Amino acid sequence: MDVCWSCVIVLGIAVYVFTQLLRFVFGDADLTLLWAEKFGSTPESKLRGKVVWITGASSGIGEELAYQFSALGARLVLSARRENELERIDVLINNGGRTQRSLFIDTDVDVYEALMELNYLGTISVTKQVLPHMMRRGSGIIATVSSVVGFVGAPLATGYSASKHAVQGFFKCLRTELTDYPNITISTICPGPVISSIVHNAFTEQLEKPVSTSSDQTHKMSTERCVHLILVGLANHVKEMWIAQQPFLLFCYLWQYVPTLAWYFTNILGKKRVQNFKAGLDADSGYFSKPKNKNT
Repeated sequence: MDVCWSCVIVLGIAVYVFTQLLRFVFGDADLTLLWAEKFGSTPESKLRGKVVWITGASSGIGEELAYQFSALGARLVLSARRENELERIDVLINNGGRTQRSLFIDTDVDVYEALMELNYLGTISVTKQVLPHMMRRGSGIIATVSSVVGFVGAPLATGYSASKHAVQGFFKCLRTELTDYPNITISTICPGPVISSIVHNAFTEQLEKPVSTSSDQTHKMSTERCVHLILVGLANHVKEMWIAQQPFLLFCYLWQYVPTLAWYFTNILGKKRVQNFKAGLDADSGYFSKPKNKNT
């Protein structure tokens, strides 16, 4: 019996595309990261015993990173002010930073300066201290927790988004400067909505003005799942990770590959988000069918 090899190839491609589509629909991270989770190296095999410095480890993603690294048997550095401490760091996690909840038209310039100072310049400063030691040693991992708004646009976060765009631009350039150091990994982590206290500590329109109400977090990814995926990515030297549930993951792909369509949906949902914010509702409910009151 003759075999139609072209039919076999077409069928194989169709099965592959269908499988990838299913993984995307039910996924909570980009396909490269999900592939690494299923078929790549495990965090236990690659990160055990590493010396890890995590900035911003008091809550949220940073705190969970400390827990999960500790469970792997990693040695955590709580502060690294002396030269000998910097020399022994295998993994630097830049996680310090604050977000924003305010409209640009109402926000003082001081808020934008503070966001850039903390989120961008603070990250560069820490990296500047650690990288020379990794270069002398010829190996290391520098991972920075950015955000999906580091490459997409979102209302109420103009300063935060700008600082994260700056962070991602910086590390993309730095990665190209380190091509002579193939064993130094520069990894950018882009989470979507994750359960944490980051919104509670957000900048508002004035530097000293706190967020008056809390937002609903029932729709957000668990911190444990987010950090597990981060560790998988680090173990497999993934250069950029998108970690988000649907529909946020879809937005990442649209912004990357079909920006015109992404703008269309962003304008629709962004308008609703601003309307909810002005009405005193949870702004994030603009992404869902029923508004959720901020106080719930």
